[in-house]
Amino acid sequence: MTDDSATPAPPPSGPEVIRAFVRTLPAAPGVYRMLDADGSVIYVGKARSLKSRVTNYTRPEGLPVRIQRMIAATVSMEFVRTETESEALLLEANLIKRLKPRFNVLLRDDKSFPYILITGDHEAPELTKHRGSRRRKGHYFGPFASAVAVSRTIASLQKAFLLRNCSDSFYAARTRPCLQYQIKRCAGPCTREISLEGYAELVEDARQFLSGKSDAVRNHLQTDMNKAAENLDFERAALIRDRLSALALIQSQGDATARSVEEADVFAIHHEGGQFCVQVFFFRAFQNWGNHAFRPKADDSLTDAEVLEAFLVQFYEDRTPPKLVLLSHDMAEPALIEEALSSRAGRKVRIEVPRRGEKRDLVNHALNNAREALGRQLAEGASNRTLLEGVAETFGLEETPRRIEVYDNSHISGTNAVGAMIVAGEEGFSKKHYRTFNIKSTDITPGDDFGMMREVLTRRFSRLASESESDAEDENTGMPDWPDVVFIDGGAGQLNAVRDVIAELNLPREVTFIGIAKGEERDAGREKFFIEGRDAFMLPHRDPVLYYVQRLRDEAHRFAIGTHRARRKKDAVKNPLDEIDGIGPARKRALLNHFGSAKAVSRASLADLEAVPTISKAMAQMIYDHFNRT
Repeated sequence: MTDDSATPAPPPSGPEVIRAFVRTLPAAPGVYRMLDADGSVIYVGKARSLKSRVTNYTRPEGLPVRIQRMIAATVSMEFVRTETESEALLLEANLIKRLKPRFNVLLRDDKSFPYILITGDHEAPELTKHRGSRRRKGHYFGPFASAVAVSRTIASLQKAFLLRNCSDSFYAARTRPCLQYQIKRCAGPCTREISLEGYAELVEDARQFLSGKSDAVRNHLQTDMNKAAENLDFERAALIRDRLSALALIQSQGDATARSVEEADVFAIHHEGGQFCVQVFFFRAFQNWGNHAFRPKADDSLTDAEVLEAFLVQFYEDRTPPKLVLLSHDMAEPALIEEALSSRAGRKVRIEVPRRGEKRDLVNHALNNAREALGRQLAEGASNRTLLEGVAETFGLEETPRRIEVYDNSHISGTNAVGAMIVAGEEGFSKKHYRTFNIKSTDITPGDDFGMMREVLTRRFSRLASESESDAEDENTGMPDWPDVVFIDGGAGQLNAVRDVIAELNLPREVTFIGIAKGEERDAGREKFFIEGRDAFMLPHRDPVLYYVQRLRDEAHRFAIGTHRARRKKDAVKNPLDEIDGIGPARKRALLNHFGSAKAVSRASLADLEAVPTISKAMAQMIYDHFNRT
C-alpha cells in the first residue's frame, strides 16, 4: 500500500547530474549554463573545451566552497557550442548581463554614458548630446562620465567652433538668425550667414579637435587670427581669439590629463569589507573625460583580478572599447579578452597592466579613487544601517527596514497636481526608484490633499501587488520592491484613512504606515508620530532618528515641488499645435516649415492651411476651427 501524501523526492543534483552530461559533450569551445531545481540559471561559464571544463565539476573536492555550493544546487545544464573561445567569452558576458545568475560576478549600477555627436545626415551638421544606441549617422565622441560634463563641453565647443545645437525642424523653420547667432554661439547656417562650405570647415575643425588633433586646430586658428590682424580686420581677429580661449577652457577641464595617452579606458579595483569597487576613467583626445565608480556583485572569496576580468567583459558587452585598456591587476587570459574586444570594436584593442611611467600614474590615480569611493560607501552604509536600526527600535518594528518610502503632493490650487514618492535604504536615497504620479482623477476637489494621496497610494500598491512578488529585489542594486515602512504626511485621521485604502487592496504582505503631523506652529522638531496600536508620541529634540525622518520628509517635499514646477513650466511653453487631435510630429513639422511659427498657423486662412503638404481638407478645417472658436 502506497502513501499518496508522501512528499515527492527532490530531483537529483550535484556531481552525478553533471557527470551524465559530460559523456556527450564535445572537446570544443562553448558556453554552459547551470540550472537549479526551480529552473533558474545559477551560473554561466565559457570554456575552450566544454568536456574538460565541465568534467572538473564532477570532482568538487578541493574546489572553493562557493563552487561546491553551486555544484550541489545544479539539477540540469544547458550548452551552446561556438566557433571560437572569444565568441564564447562574448556570449557568456551577454548571458550573464541578461540572466543575472547568483554565482557569477554581476555588473551592478549599469548605466549608459553620454556622448557628443556631430551629425552626418544634414546639410549643416548639429552638435548635440547623445545617449543610447548609435543609429544616427555621424561622428561620436566619448564616453563622458556625466551629462553635466557633456553639456559643459558642448557649450565651450559652441564658442570655439560656432556649430548649431538646434533641432532639424527648428533649423528648417528659421527666417532670421536666432539668439545663438547673436551671442556668437552659432555661425548661422540656417539663414546662410555663413556658407555651407564655410560651415563644413568649422565642422571639420571640431571633429579634428575632438579626435585629439588639438595642436593642428589651434595652429590653424592662430594663423587665421594673425592674418586677420595684419589685414586690420580686428573684429574677425577678436572672434578667433575668443574661439582660442574656448579651446583652452575645454583642455583645462578635468583633474587629470594625459600627455602620452590619446585614447584609453583606465580600470582599477579595490576590495574591502566584503565589497568591490571598480573605478573607470575615460581618456579621449589626451583629456580626462570623467570617471565613474561601479560596485559589482561578487563573492568575497574571489580575487580582485577575477572580479575585474569578469567585470571588464560585461562592461564592453554593449559598448565600443577604445584602442587601449589600462588595468590595475593582471588577468588570467589577457590575450583572449584582447581578441574578444578587438572583434567587438572591429579594430585592434590592447590591454596593458603598466608598471611604470605616465600610464602607471593614471592607474594609480584610478586606484586611489576606487579606494576612497569604497571607503565613503562603507562609511555611509554603516551610518545608514545605524539610523535604520534606530527607526526599527523607535517605531517598534520587528526587523530593520530595508526600504522606506515617503510620499508628498504638490499643486497650486489643484492645478498641475502631482504626487511624489522617494525611497531610502541602507545606501541612502535611492533616486533610481523615485516615482512621480500625475493626478488623473476628475472627481477630486482642487486642493484635496488626501484625495490626491488616496489616488497615489491606490495606483502605487495595486500595481506593486500585481507585478511584484513580496520578496522581489532590484537585480542591480539589491533594493527590495516592497517597502517595509511608509511615512505619510498627516495625523491619526489621515493615517486611518490611508489604512482603509490599503485594506481594500488586500496586499500580500504587511507594510507599516506611520503618520507625521507637524507641530502647532509647524516647527521642525515638534512633529507628532502616529502608528497603529500606540498613542501619538514625539521624539526628543536631538534624537538622530528625528533628524533622519526630517531629512526623508524634506527630500520628498523637494522632489514633489521640483516635479510640479517642471510640469508647470512644460505647460507654460506648450505649443498650441499639441492641443489639436491628429497633429503628430510629421504634420506639426509640415505646418511649422510652411508658416514659420505656431502663431502664424493660428492666423492662417482655411485656404492657406489646405495648401500645406500632408494636411487634408478635413484636418485643415479642424485646425482652423481650433484657432477660430466663437
